[in-house]
Amino acid sequence: MFSRLACLIILALLLVWQAACAGPLRDRMIERAVDQEPSETTEEGTTFREPLSFPGGIRIMHDISYGNNQKQTFDIYSPPEPQSAPVIFMVHGGAWFLGDKTERSVIENKVARWVPRGFIVISTNYRMLPEADPLEQAKDVARAVAAAQNRAASWGGDRTRFILMGHSAGAHLVALLATSPSIFSGIVSTPWLGVIALDSAALDVVEIMESRHLRFYDRAFGHDPAYWREASPYDAVRSVGRPILLVCSSRRNDSCPQASRFVAKASSFGMKASQQQWDLSHGELNQRLGQDLEYTEAVESFISGLDSSVAKMLMNQSGQ
Repeated sequence: MFSRLACLIILALLLVWQAACAGPLRDRMIERAVDQEPSETTEEGTTFREPLSFPGGIRIMHDISYGNNQKQTFDIYSPPEPQSAPVIFMVHGGAWFLGDKTERSVIENKVARWVPRGFIVISTNYRMLPEADPLEQAKDVARAVAAAQNRAASWGGDRTRFILMGHSAGAHLVALLATSPSIFSGIVSTPWLGVIALDSAALDVVEIMESRHLRFYDRAFGHDPAYWREASPYDAVRSVGRPILLVCSSRRNDSCPQASRFVAKASSFGMKASQQQWDLSHGELNQRLGQDLEYTEAVESFISGLDSSVAKMLMNQSGQ
């Protein structure tokens, strides 16, 4: 009798413990699965820089500074002798507090695909939480873009043909730049051609914060509704902006619905906005861009529509 009672007490305690811990444990598991590559980045933010594989002849310049902070640097991957090359400017993700410009999933396949086709690929770092909130992070990205544009000619790049691209939290940041001119006003003087946001689930920050959400959103966006609106690309859409492509994973229940509503609102203002939905995971949408031919060519179709000379470059290299 005693043994049975003891077992029941222990079971009750376990159930209480499980109920108390389920939220934090679930949040941690989802956060790690969705917003970082665990094999590359630790919880402390230390990145393991595995050797990357690139085609021969690619020039690499590491840690070009655009500010006084050690995180305010970017890397440049270019053809041997580029001339007025278009630039794909990549912003990594990581829930606004993790990630690095050198991660394999961020750059390897993109560089291997586009640099041999005549593009320059730039991958940037930026200050992260708790040092800088998402709005300040977006300003860091704007500062990095401006610095790269100002020096582009010295690397054989064309400052007028920049394409911004970001994944996850980085997708939120480039979408914010696409919709909030006040963030980059006085920083970036030359408009970019367009923006590609890879699987952001933070297009409508207000909706996220007013609903049940993962705890890392509280760390990023706090508890002030005014800040939520300011940091929300969906709420910032009020005028015509540069063309934007929203790529989303059909395996999630948050990013594609937000992308659809964003496209509808942006289009109502006359903004050229489109959506692509793929049966790929959150991480695969980043890692396989440049590798998966069907997916990559669909994204390149958007890129081709931004500039006729860029379209010609891609068309001439379509057999490679």
